[in-house]
Amino acid sequence: QVQLVESGGGLVQTGGSLRLSCAVSGSIFSINAMGWYRQAPGKQRDLVAAVTRGGSTAYADPVKGRFTISRDNALNTVYLQMNSLKPEDTYVYYCAAARSVLLTPTIANFGRLMWDYWGQGTQVTVSS
Repeated sequence: QVQLVESGGGLVQTGGSLRLSCAVSGSIFSINAMGWYRQAPGKQRDLVAAVTRGGSTAYADPVKGRFTISRDNALNTVYLQMNSLKPEDTYVYYCAAARSVLLTPTIANFGRLMWDYWGQGTQVTVSS
């Protein structure tokens, strides 16, 4: 089993920055990909960014150039650095982990993975 715990959400003004963290514990050796999803009430959950065990990353178009996903394998933590935040970035953000191996790390292929584990979510609110 794998446990994911997010932190770092909050309220920020337009143009500000936040860094989300996802602490991973348990059977870490089984995880090959990590991702950040976001979801608004009553809407589907959308993939924002993802990273493979080897460090290959991919981003959804709305966040390219503003968000950066990274992983610290020594600390078993995945981060999502969010810069130039906009009100439309207001969502609950979820960390996810997948055991599947991804050969071609595009955002579309990450989105097709079976994400096996999920965190509880952290709220990000961007005020205008």
